[in-house]
Amino acid sequence: MTSVQQRTDDPTSFAAPTGAKLSREIAGLRQLPRLARRAPSLLNLPRGDETVMVFPGWSTSDLFMLPIRSGLRTVGHTTVGWGFGFNSGDVEGMLPSIANSVAHHVSTAGKPIVLLGWSLGGVLAREIARDHPELVREVITLATPVFGGPKYTRGAKAYSDEHVDYLDARVALRNRIPIERPITAMYSKADAIVDWRACIDTFSPNVENIELTSPHVGITIDPDAWEIIATRLARPTLGQTLHRP
Repeated sequence: MTSVQQRTDDPTSFAAPTGAKLSREIAGLRQLPRLARRAPSLLNLPRGDETVMVFPGWSTSDLFMLPIRSGLRTVGHTTVGWGFGFNSGDVEGMLPSIANSVAHHVSTAGKPIVLLGWSLGGVLAREIARDHPELVREVITLATPVFGGPKYTRGAKAYSDEHVDYLDARVALRNRIPIERPITAMYSKADAIVDWRACIDTFSPNVENIELTSPHVGITIDPDAWEIIATRLARPTLGQTLHRP
């Protein structure tokens, strides 16, 4: 179903997927019947009572993440959306407002919460955990690039070359500050939006990289991802470091 892998190649060899690979994303629709077939077993996943804040990807909103939120509620968790409409991609500009929102939900829950993000939403989750570890129980990301910002994604075309290089440098600078909270980072070699190699975190002190088989768009409704997430959230204590540089 899954595998844990540590990336060993050089980030300078990464590249945004080409247009020819976009047909892979159509396969994301196959996750819907897989999800339907697995529904009975998903109802028996480990239960928990965490508060999970769910972040949408670039140019999507909370609406896109409703299925995975619904699945987590079914096994006992409280889920909240990020609440800021469509994700414009302005990570640095959005972080202060998002941090305030996370702090509010932590106050309501009475304990640190889980941050779950898809694609660019995972970048937001990681950066909040980096700056405010006291607010976060753990971070779970789906097809989230941890190198280069948009540089190794199809979204790079929305930026000028200068801006892409600026964001690449900013990400490299931020990555010098370790994320103290546990991270589960899921990725897929079938991803036609983000270079899957850019999604593998080899430098955070407590990270588990897990390979899935669904493409980028389908990963949020991948039943394997749902099972992994539910299992992580049900753990009373979190695991030890699995990967180090």
